Amino acid sequence: MTITDVHVRELRSFLAVAEELHFTRAAERLYVSQPALSKQIRALERQLGAPLFDRDRRGVALTSVGTALLPHARAVLAAWEAGREAVRRAREAADHTLVVGMSTSPGRGGLLPAIRSRFTGAHPEAALRLRQVGWEDPTAGLADGASDVAFVWLPLAGAERFRWVVVAAEPRLVALPENHPLAARERLDFADLLDEPFLALPDTGPELRDHWLALDSRNGRPPVVGGEIASADETYEALVGGLGICLVAVGNAPLLARDGVVVRPVDGVTPSHFVLAWRADDTRPLVHAYARAAAGAAPQDR
Repeated sequence: MTITDVHVRELRSFLAVAEELHFTRAAERLYVSQPALSKQIRALERQLGAPLFDRDRRGVALTSVGTALLPHARAVLAAWEAGREAVRRAREAADHTLVVGMSTSPGRGGLLPAIRSRFTGAHPEAALRLRQVGWEDPTAGLADGASDVAFVWLPLAGAERFRWVVVAAEPRLVALPENHPLAARERLDFADLLDEPFLALPDTGPELRDHWLALDSRNGRPPVVGGEIASADETYEALVGGLGICLVAVGNAPLLARDGVVVRPVDGVTPSHFVLAWRADDTRPLVHAYARAAAGAAPQDR
């Protein structure tokens, strides 16, 4: 057997199970089905000629072979990620392309065109590529290196890994089905919403999920989660379907305030902060030039 027989995907699957010691949690972490994950582990075990895990009713444990493989799998995956990042940076440095990730359109009164104008005015040789990223990734591609800069919401998981400039500080509103008993009020207090089922972001970003569930305003009372949402369209459909209510930033309210949904001001919750973020260890001039353009284009009263 040669090293080319083993795929990076299989090593990544092994590492996830080894760290979680639970096939279901590992599959969720990798966004694959549990049968698919089990198949990859079995394929790796066949290639290595030995079992990597002991599985019984009590749980999952590494075998001696799995324990021996673990540090080497980590080293291979770290080297692969470093190599992929080096290639990406070299490629984009050569063609002067900056990838801008976003999970929510910046919108907000022409903010994106204003940033583009400032940036391209200073760097006419540069090209911008916009990249839409699902809500499952609260960093909009920054964490895995797929985006160079990204428009994201605070709080960011692993905040020490990133730097950012605030481009909008906005009150949070509450979106409700138009037939909800509280929808008749012009303004609501968050205390009146504590027992309502809320729509929650994916738990891949627990800090951001907690923010939009307003855990800091619940005085220790756990939220009632009526459903999980991963896009604006999913949120709208869940609202219309009566699965729950949700908080929404002022700048995003037009995405939800359509037929069957109303948006109301709500007292008792802190504002939201929309930022342009980048990786703390990224020293490329184009990244910092885009950050300066974002800072300059953002409203001064943010």
